[in-house]
Amino acid sequence: MTTQSTRRPFVRMAALAGVAIAGVALTTGCSSGSDSADGTGASGSAGGASSAASPTTLSVFAAASLKKGFTEIADDYMKAHPEVTVKLNFDGSSTLVTQIKQGATADVIATADQKTMTSLGDQAVDPQIFARNVLTIITAPGNPKKISSVADLAKPGVTTVLCAVAVPCGNAAAQVERNAGVDITPASEETAVTGVVSKVTSGQADAGLVYTSDARAAGSKVATVNDPAFASVVNSYPIATVKDSTNAGAAATFIQEVLGTTGTGVLRELGFGAK
Repeated sequence: MTTQSTRRPFVRMAALAGVAIAGVALTTGCSSGSDSADGTGASGSAGGASSAASPTTLSVFAAASLKKGFTEIADDYMKAHPEVTVKLNFDGSSTLVTQIKQGATADVIATADQKTMTSLGDQAVDPQIFARNVLTIITAPGNPKKISSVADLAKPGVTTVLCAVAVPCGNAAAQVERNAGVDITPASEETAVTGVVSKVTSGQADAGLVYTSDARAAGSKVATVNDPAFASVVNSYPIATVKDSTNAGAAATFIQEVLGTTGTGVLRELGFGAK
């Protein structure tokens, strides 16, 4: 507008200058209102940052034995962080590690032993122990085979299922066998502890070795038999951020949820030992 006014007669300059000043004031007022509405201005940007965070999907890979506990912890976490959706993937720890090594997208990894976490190398950032677990024997309700010890799992006529040695629960079972001087020939070797529970509760097996937390989760569907040999074989559960995570901030707050009072309380209720 100022450029156009310089081409008009001098006598109109003063009047046009007044109009130009009013126009600038009006334009400035409109610009300020627009920035606040769409968040592109300084005040709008600050308001947007304080009012809501960007939606985030957090991918958490966790050992199968953590299914019930991590589902509850994730629900609590999402209530406190409504901008984050936690996507849970449960499987045998070694399977989860393989998936990550093959390029699967994951932000957090929690395994059922330190050995499996270590196999991720530098892809597991700052692993921290959050729980411990030991094995126990589960049978059909009422313990119809009258199993009283690990040695009974090797007796003729007793169908026993174990985890494969490659996964943490199977490695722990192998250690228990060595300590007890027992050689169990399993009817099947499962890739996750949940497979052992399923075989026993469905009647496909008489007994199986699972974590105490899994036995508790199964409730009245199983009977539980302890053995002194279990006490010396303790699995420590580590949790870590995955190196290539694009949601490191949310991953860190989720890990703190697991390590904190809420997470540890949930896991203790489910039979996990203190970290």
